[in-house]
Amino acid sequence: MIRSDKNLNNDNPLAVLGRLGCLVLTATLLGCGSGTSQKAGGPPGMGPPGGPGGAAVAVVTKRVALQSFTDRFTALGTARANESIEVTARTTSVVTKINFREGQRVRTGDVLLELDSRQEGADLSLAEAQLKQAENQYERSRTLAVSQAVSAADLDQLEANVLVARAQVRGARARLDRLVIRAPFAGTVGLRKASLGDLVGPDTVITTLDDTSVIKLEFGIPENFVGDLRTGMTITADSTVYPDRSFHGAVASIDSRVDAVTRAVTVIATVPNGEGLLKPGMFLTVALEKKRDNVLLIPEEALVPREGRQYVFVVENGKSMEREVVLGGRAPGLAEIRSGLESGAQVITEGTQRVRTGGAVQVTPDN
Repeated sequence: MIRSDKNLNNDNPLAVLGRLGCLVLTATLLGCGSGTSQKAGGPPGMGPPGGPGGAAVAVVTKRVALQSFTDRFTALGTARANESIEVTARTTSVVTKINFREGQRVRTGDVLLELDSRQEGADLSLAEAQLKQAENQYERSRTLAVSQAVSAADLDQLEANVLVARAQVRGARARLDRLVIRAPFAGTVGLRKASLGDLVGPDTVITTLDDTSVIKLEFGIPENFVGDLRTGMTITADSTVYPDRSFHGAVASIDSRVDAVTRAVTVIATVPNGEGLLKPGMFLTVALEKKRDNVLLIPEEALVPREGRQYVFVVENGKSMEREVVLGGRAPGLAEIRSGLESGAQVITEGTQRVRTGGAVQVTPDN
């Protein structure tokens, strides 16, 4: 071995460099061949998932069909009484009698308050006496007119006096009636703000009267939903006061104008309130409902959003195909498809991130 090393060291330098160059070239070629062989013989399925020529991707699908759907629009509303007034006097006078209790239910025509009516009562008595006198004079003169003891002109004048006296009686009764304040409709009386002996007038609020047997919900709907509004649409109202209860009603009226500032239209819905749970002024969340038939719905997890658009993958002939869709309304876990799909399509709901257009898929139906 020592002798061999010496011989090697004694070789021609040019020959040594030649042999070293051959060794380097051989090592390079062997390295390239090894890389090419490893790439060509790599494990299958390393290409794009679900791509052409790749392994089939396991997916879960749902076959879509037309079904009924209920549109829901949510808004914030304020409760109003079906009828609501501030009770005031029509003339200035002194309170002589109060006939209601705070919070009392009253019927239409019930007397709530009486004012001092002595002067008006006397005026009525005087008018009635004058009417009686005028009627008696007319009756006597009509009897005498048969024998022409009274002229026709005098009889006409006496008849006119009777008509005037009757009008005066009606006026006196009207003035007297203004001193008796009655409930114009059935409802609940509010807090009393006047006492016996108070001098009240048209500007004095004596109490309030609310008919809350039916509550009117006033709320606004954005103008882009105006085309879907109809009277009679079902609404559901919820209040934080009653977290475990919902109130149901219907749209009663829709404003004829859209507010130029808020770009919303005012809607009034009526809600039965027989139990009296809802109070005027309460804040409620209102959901409008509109039922439609023959609506195509898909699970929300089937949607693939990209660049502001929505796509889904469907299975056709064992391969995944991408479809752009236009969405409509939404429901919990569901989305309406207005265009881009047809009833009966097999939509991929699980595995959308692993599939590609034209890729083979292994389908597991979602039952």
